[in-house]
Amino acid sequence: MPQNNRKSIFALLALAISAFAIGTTEFISVGLLPLIARDLHISVTLTGLTVTLYALGVTIGAPVLTSLTINMSRKKLLLGIMLVFIAGNSTAALAGGIAMLLAGRVISAFAHGVFMSIGTTIAADIVPENRRASAIAILFSGLTIATVTGVPLGTFIGQQLSWRTAFLSIALIGVIAFIANMILIPSHLRKGKKTPVREQIKLVTNGRLLLAFLMTALGYGGTFVVFTYLSPLLYHVTGFKESTAAFILLLYGIAIAIGNIIGGKTANRNPLSALLVMFSLQAVVLLLLTFTAPYKTAALITVFLMGLLAFMNVPGLQAYVLVLAERFVPKAVDVASAVNIAAFNAGIALGAYLGGVVTETIGLVHTGWVGAVMVTAAALLTVRSQLLQRKESVSPEQNNKMPTQGEKVHDIASAKRNQAC
Repeated sequence: MPQNNRKSIFALLALAISAFAIGTTEFISVGLLPLIARDLHISVTLTGLTVTLYALGVTIGAPVLTSLTINMSRKKLLLGIMLVFIAGNSTAALAGGIAMLLAGRVISAFAHGVFMSIGTTIAADIVPENRRASAIAILFSGLTIATVTGVPLGTFIGQQLSWRTAFLSIALIGVIAFIANMILIPSHLRKGKKTPVREQIKLVTNGRLLLAFLMTALGYGGTFVVFTYLSPLLYHVTGFKESTAAFILLLYGIAIAIGNIIGGKTANRNPLSALLVMFSLQAVVLLLLTFTAPYKTAALITVFLMGLLAFMNVPGLQAYVLVLAERFVPKAVDVASAVNIAAFNAGIALGAYLGGVVTETIGLVHTGWVGAVMVTAAALLTVRSQLLQRKESVSPEQNNKMPTQGEKVHDIASAKRNQAC
């Protein structure tokens, strides 16, 4: 193996370790909610803010902090991100109350937002052009592995030792990632390109892109009405022991990994049609959970299907946004990606918040149908996008400007196939 190839592979592995740490910390509190609530003597709903505020932190961190740090050395920025990440998780682990815990979560979220924005660029820059899609896939495999193994393992550690130990373990992985990045990531990486303000304004005022961002927030976020409170739901409504939460989250993570692969393949040719099918199925499964939750076997099957569909829409949504950005705001494609990452996390924040309101007012079992309503709204927006696209294709002038789905989406969806927010 040539020396340069070996170096690039090790560098990508360092990025994957960082992605694993960040992916684990994003959803770790889902499995730890009952433990944190009991230890801090607060309600599960209040503890759910550890998910909501984290997602809001990423929503702000992705576009805003990326823009503010655009002129920094990519390697120095990456190392700084991991230091912030370590500080955030250490703060959460040492928290004496909910305020300090939430502060630690928001600090970690800022690191997450910037990492997601620059990680793809760094991965693409350290390999030849013909290997960029594979490099991005390796980077985001860290997120997939985190979903499958990191979150259930963290939940297990929390149950056996304490939830604080789980956060300290994540901080330790952050230290390993920092050392790996410092040694293995090359120093001479290109700086980001600053997007003119007028192009950024075009991005957030374009009707088609705004519609796509709403689809992302509602379609991706709908599942989190349930997922945020999945552990207490399975304990209080279904009747599982708390000790089984880690194993159920493992099942959920495996379903997510399978769904992510399916989503990347099905969205290659026509993302809007694929997204409409995914959202429709997702809404049906969430609605079904309202009725299957009290029955263990039926609930497990429904949770697996929910996981299968939860992240399946990610490649298609990201690919569709990038196609629209290349058409309408070609000078702000990178920013469009960051804004869509923000939309994913805005959806998580909205879903987690609604889940808390539903849990507090009418009960855990009702989170399913509320999430279904949210995803149904995304399906209706998808239909609206399809109608607008067909209307444009009738006009020869517009049709000449519109890229064919098959040409643009295949490479984008393949590159983003393993991306999770």
